[in-house]
Amino acid sequence: MTDVLSLIKNHKSIRKFQDRPIAEGLVLDLIEAAQAAPTSSFMQAYSIIRVNDSNKRREIARLSGNQPYIEEAPLFFVFCGDLNHIHEALKLHSKSMKMGYTETFLLAAVDVSLAAQNLLIAAESRGLGGVYIGGIRNNPQEISDLLKIPPHAFPIFGMCLGYPAQQPEVKPRLPKKMIYMMDEYKPLVNSDILRTYDEVVKSYYIKRTGGKLQITWSHQMAEKMEGELRPHMREYLTNQGFQMK
Repeated sequence: MTDVLSLIKNHKSIRKFQDRPIAEGLVLDLIEAAQAAPTSSFMQAYSIIRVNDSNKRREIARLSGNQPYIEEAPLFFVFCGDLNHIHEALKLHSKSMKMGYTETFLLAAVDVSLAAQNLLIAAESRGLGGVYIGGIRNNPQEISDLLKIPPHAFPIFGMCLGYPAQQPEVKPRLPKKMIYMMDEYKPLVNSDILRTYDEVVKSYYIKRTGGKLQITWSHQMAEKMEGELRPHMREYLTNQGFQMK
C-alpha cells in the first residue's frame, strides 16, 4: 500500500485518461470511502450523481466551459450538497426543517467537500487520477435541470476519474509561513516570501508548458479576483432554498 502521506503530498490533477474501464466493485468501494468521511452532526448532507449518459456528459462539458475530459473520463461524478434525505427523516417525526440559514448551507458544503476528497484520495490509492470540475457552477440551474436536482440540494463541483494517461509534476503550494500559524493569525508582512513563491510557480509553468506560459501565482490571483465570480450563484442558491439568513 502506498504510504498515505506520500500519496496525499504527490497529488496532481489528471485530465487525460487511458481507455481502460474501472471495475464496478472499485467504484462502489470509492463511494463507501466517500461515506466514511467526517460529517457534521452525522447529517451526511450530500449526494453523489454518477453521470454515464453520453449526451448528458456532452451537455455538462459545454455548460462547464467546454472541458473535454468530462466526456472522455471513464467516470464522472457530480457532488451535491443535499438536505433532502434530512427532510425525509424529519417527516418520520412529523417535524419540518427551518430552511434558509447560512449555517445549513455551510454544513452541506463542508460535508460534500469532505466526502469528495475522501473519494479522490481512495481513488488515487488504487492507481486512479482525477480532477475537480468547479465549472459546473457556471450554469448551476441548467445542470440542476439536466440532472433533476430538486430544491434543498445544489451541485457544487464535478469530478473526472480514470487511469492516468499523463504524469504532470506536482504544482508547488504556498510556503508554510503563509498558511501555518501558531496561536493567532499572523498577516504576511514580508512580500519577499510571496515574490519568491511567484518565481517558483513561474518556473513550474515554464517547464510544464515548454515556455508557453510564464505566469506567477499573484498574477493569476489578480486576474481571477478583480472581476465578478459567478454572480448568479446567490440567486440560484436562494431559489434552491438556501436564503443565507
